[in-house]
Amino acid sequence: MPREKKLIAKNKKARHDYFIDETFEAGIELTGTEVKSLRDRGTALRESFATIRRGEAWLHNVHIAPYSHGNRANVDPDRTRRLLLHKKEIRYLQGKTQERGNTLVPLSIYFNERNRAKVELGLAHGKK
Repeated sequence: MPREKKLIAKNKKARHDYFIDETFEAGIELTGTEVKSLRDRGTALRESFATIRRGEAWLHNVHIAPYSHGNRANVDPDRTRRLLLHKKEIRYLQGKTQERGNTLVPLSIYFNERNRAKVELGLAHGKK
């Protein structure tokens, strides 16, 4: 019996502010206490975005609350996190985001069937 994905957070404002052209699934590079905090649903996606720098994808302004039992193992809750994508996808997204008006917006964070933390990215352009 396959498990379904377990939604952690959804960025409702993104679909309101942008037209979503394509979506991509990316892994997130996290520490252990960040994963535990995600299981407690301690995250916020409002005003977050993704960039491509030097051949790597990065996630900005995602707030993952410090884990309640994490003590000194907790990291900065607003740090920039690396996204795990194939090189071909990164090159494609880099070309698309350099076009005028396109941006990468995280639409949701969830645990997939194998209990891996994933982020759904949307290649979007503004409605205004």
